[in-house]
Amino acid sequence: MIYLDNSATTKPYIEVIDSFNQVSEKYFGNPSSIHPTGAEAEKLLLRARQQAASVMDVEEEEIVFTSGGTEGNNTAIKGIALAHQTRGKHIITSQVEHPSVLESCRALEKLGFTVTYLPVDHVGSVSTTDLEAAITEETILISIMHVNNEMGTIQPIKEIGLIAKKYPKLHFHVDNVQGFGKVPLRLADSGIDLCTVSGHKIHGLKGTGFLYVRKGTLLFPLLHGGDQEMSYRSGTENLAGNAALVKAIRIALENQTSKIQHLCHLKETLWNYLSALDQVVINSPKDHAPHIINFSVPGFKPEVVIHALSEKGFYISTKSACSSKQEDQSSVLAACGLPDSRSNHALRISLSYQNKQTEIEEFCKAFSEVLNQLSEVMG
Repeated sequence: MIYLDNSATTKPYIEVIDSFNQVSEKYFGNPSSIHPTGAEAEKLLLRARQQAASVMDVEEEEIVFTSGGTEGNNTAIKGIALAHQTRGKHIITSQVEHPSVLESCRALEKLGFTVTYLPVDHVGSVSTTDLEAAITEETILISIMHVNNEMGTIQPIKEIGLIAKKYPKLHFHVDNVQGFGKVPLRLADSGIDLCTVSGHKIHGLKGTGFLYVRKGTLLFPLLHGGDQEMSYRSGTENLAGNAALVKAIRIALENQTSKIQHLCHLKETLWNYLSALDQVVINSPKDHAPHIINFSVPGFKPEVVIHALSEKGFYISTKSACSSKQEDQSSVLAACGLPDSRSNHALRISLSYQNKQTEIEEFCKAFSEVLNQLSEVMG
């Protein structure tokens, strides 16, 4: 099997699994318990938070452990909206966000909030001019992803952060689920108030993640109970999962420094191959995220291509895993203004530091075989 669907999920590192197993066996106590077993668990939880904050260059109380990207995005968006609605009820986001962001915003619209969904250009990038023009006296939140999960487009987060700093009344949230560990993003003094990261996108475990919450940021909690996670997220902590997450974070950031050229080289090999095919149109911008290539094969149904490739042992996808079982059209590509011939026939390859050059070469060979076979059937 050659796995090229790493934006949907990644294979956990063995070190991450080992960390989870060791903590599960040795530190099984509830961190809220006052007996020694609970105290040991609490100390380990504190150490995990400190380590995460250290490698992220933020303060430890700014790390809130979550169950992943969807919870992080919901907590950030709904938490800000509900906590600050007396100051304003306007939110700014884009048309190409992850479903967990878009659906959170649509849910808030039902509660009386107003949302501006910024348009994007042909590669899925928002305009900072449009964004600043959309800010009103009622604006309390801007939520823009760092790296688009379908296109690999890198949004101008640094520039948006500078804009956000000029408006102290509003908050800036970044969904960094796809960018973490591949595209550097500084949090401290960036204008970013909240940032979402998911464990299973960085070779961690499903059900783990964290939300960066800048010190002094007020959120209305979605979960009430025992006031765990600085009262942002009640519920018994997933200690083993959190420890495993920190291990995954460390490895991801080390790879971002030491192996990024390897990832770029893999993408370049794929790009050169796909761009030479007459049947293929590449949708992704070339010099953006190093791990995602979105392309279309007009006239070929995406699921047919995917099934044909999977029979040969190669796994790619159509779009976001959260929407891949819906209709063929990619809402992201449609928002970019691309024609149906491309938005209805899109495929996505997403790479990992674990992928090898030989795997990419084998994929290219298999993809050519699939195109030839399907052309004969259609012809």
